[in-house]
Amino acid sequence: MVLTWIDYLVIGGYLVAITAFGSYFARFQKTTRDYFLTGQSVPWWAICFTIVATETSTLTFISVPATAYAGNMTFLQLVFGYIVGRVLISVLFIPAYFRRELFTSYELLQRRFGPRVKNVSALIFLATRALADGIRLFATALVISVVTHVPVTWAVLVIGGAMIVYTVRGGASAVIWTDVVQLFVYLAGAAVVLVSLLSSIPGGWTEVVRAGSAAGKFRVFDFSASISRPYTFWAGVIGGVALTLSTHGTDQFLVQRLLSARSARDASRGLILSGLLVFVQFVLFLLIGVMLFTYYQHVPLPRTLARNDELLPTFIVTALSHGAAGFIVAAIVAAALSPSINAMAATTVNDFYTKYWRPDADERTLMRVSRMWTVVWGVAQIGVAIAAQWMQQSVLDAGLAVLSYAAGPVLGAFLLGTLARSIDEGATFGGMIVGLLMMTIVWQWTPAAFTWYIFIGAATTVATAFLIQAATRERRTA
Repeated sequence: MVLTWIDYLVIGGYLVAITAFGSYFARFQKTTRDYFLTGQSVPWWAICFTIVATETSTLTFISVPATAYAGNMTFLQLVFGYIVGRVLISVLFIPAYFRRELFTSYELLQRRFGPRVKNVSALIFLATRALADGIRLFATALVISVVTHVPVTWAVLVIGGAMIVYTVRGGASAVIWTDVVQLFVYLAGAAVVLVSLLSSIPGGWTEVVRAGSAAGKFRVFDFSASISRPYTFWAGVIGGVALTLSTHGTDQFLVQRLLSARSARDASRGLILSGLLVFVQFVLFLLIGVMLFTYYQHVPLPRTLARNDELLPTFIVTALSHGAAGFIVAAIVAAALSPSINAMAATTVNDFYTKYWRPDADERTLMRVSRMWTVVWGVAQIGVAIAAQWMQQSVLDAGLAVLSYAAGPVLGAFLLGTLARSIDEGATFGGMIVGLLMMTIVWQWTPAAFTWYIFIGAATTVATAFLIQAATRERRTA
C-alpha cells in the first residue's frame, strides 16, 4: 500500500496543529522562570503524563515491539527497576530540589561542591542529550521514510523544524502541555495497531497465545548472572534503579519537569504514578511485538528488512487502511516530539552564561539568549539525527547506551552530595574523573551490557571519592 493524500493530510495536519498549540504558550513567557519552569504551575497529574511522554519516544514505539519480535518480554525486568528508582528519587532528590530556588539540577552540585563538579556534570548532560535525542529524532525520521519514501534527511529536517519552532516560542509550558496531548495520541495509535493486528491474525488472541508461547515470547524473567546480557533480572532491577536515579533524578531533561510542579508533593506523586503507567505502556508495546511475530507467521514479510526497527513501520504501510496509517504515523511523531532542547538551553544559560559570561544580564537579554540556545541545540540534534543514518545497531540500544555511558559519574556526584556530607569537592571531582575512565574501559574492552553502565560508573565514582577523601585526611593528620 502507498500512502494517499488522506494519510499525508492527517500527518501534516497533526504537525501543524501541535506546532500551533505549543506556540500558543508564547504569550505566557515573560521571564526565564516562566520560560524554563512554567512558573511552577503544573499539577501532579500533568507531571505524571509529561514524564511518561518524555521518556517514551519513537524508540519505544518501534524498538520495544521489535525487541519482543526478535526475543521475548525480558525487557520488562528493566521496568521493575524504573518503579523502585522513582520511589528513591522522591526520598533522596526531590526534597533537596524544592528546598532551594533552582533552575537546573546542576545548581544543587554548585551549592554543595562548587563549580568543577557542576560544570563537568552539566557538560556531560549537554553532550549525551544532544547525541541520544539526535538518535531519537533519527528513529522518527526512519519511520517516516519507510512509510512515505521521503528521504530520512528531509524527514529529520521537517520534524526537527517543528520541534524547534514550538519549543522556542512556548518554552517549557509548550513542551509539557504538548506532552500531555501527545501521550494520548500515541497511546491511541498503539491501540489502533493492536486492534488491527488482532483482527488480521487468523484465530485472533488464541493464536497469539499459542504462537507466542511456543516460541517463548512471553518469558519475562531471566535470572542469568551474565553481565553481557542487557535484560536479566539483576541488570533489570539494579541497572533499572541506577538508570532511573540518573535520568529522572539528576538529568535536567526530566528534572525540569519535576521542578515545574506546584510543590515537592506534587512532583513526587506524579513521578511515582508515572512508573505504573510506564509499566502498563511497555506491556502494551511488547504485546504488539508478539502479535507482529504471530502475524508474520501467517503473512510473509513483503521485503527484507535492514533492521528489526523497520518491522512496525512495514506493517503500518502494508496492512493498515488509508487514514489509519496516517494516524499511526502521526502517533509515532507524537512520541518523538518531547524535545530536550529547552532543558539544554536552561543548563547553558543558567549554569554557564549567567555564571561566566553575563552575570548582570537583565531578563530581556536572558530571554533572547535562552531562545537562541534553544535553536542552537535543536540544530545540533538535527545534525546528529542526519549522521545516525549510518549507525548499525538497534536504535533503542544505541539511545540507551549513549545516555548510560557518562551518566554514572554524574549520579555518583549527586549521591555524594545528598548522602555523604563529609566528602568535599576535590574528592568528588576525582571520583568523577576515575568513573569516566572506568566507563571508557567498560565501553571499549568488556562485554558488560549497557544496562550496567550507570551502576558501574556511579559505584566507581562514590568508592573513589571515599578513598581520595580518606587519603587526604590521613595526609592532613600525618
